[in-house]
Amino acid sequence: MSKLDANSTLKRLRNHYRLVVMNEDTYEEVVKFKLSRLSVYIVLSSAFVLFTVLTVALIVFTPIKYYLPGVGYGDAKQVREFKQLKIRADSMEASLKYKQQYFDDLQKVLEGKVPKLDTNKLDLPKDDDINE
Repeated sequence: MSKLDANSTLKRLRNHYRLVVMNEDTYEEVVKFKLSRLSVYIVLSSAFVLFTVLTVALIVFTPIKYYLPGVGYGDAKQVREFKQLKIRADSMEASLKYKQQYFDDLQKVLEGKVPKLDTNKLDLPKDDDINE
């Protein structure tokens, strides 16, 4: 295989081509462009860079960043406040659970539905458990 010469590659990039858009029914030329491979490459590269910059700017400078996971959490003060509020809510939930259990037990006592515990029926360890 022969190596591609840098001169021939550059010449191929600079060769001019014509792109014609025609009406299929009348064969009338609607639009025509003179293009080269280099110009097409430059236009496509520029469009890609432009769309990338616009997308990044849209995310960075608008509230959209708050919908992305791991990006828009705000500053450190807001994160600290959020953690404190979460801990508070969890402790309040646990406290409410214990109070509800207390009121349920108190209601059972007032209604006389308290089960009597028999101290004669204790769970004693079995002989197998003692030998281990």
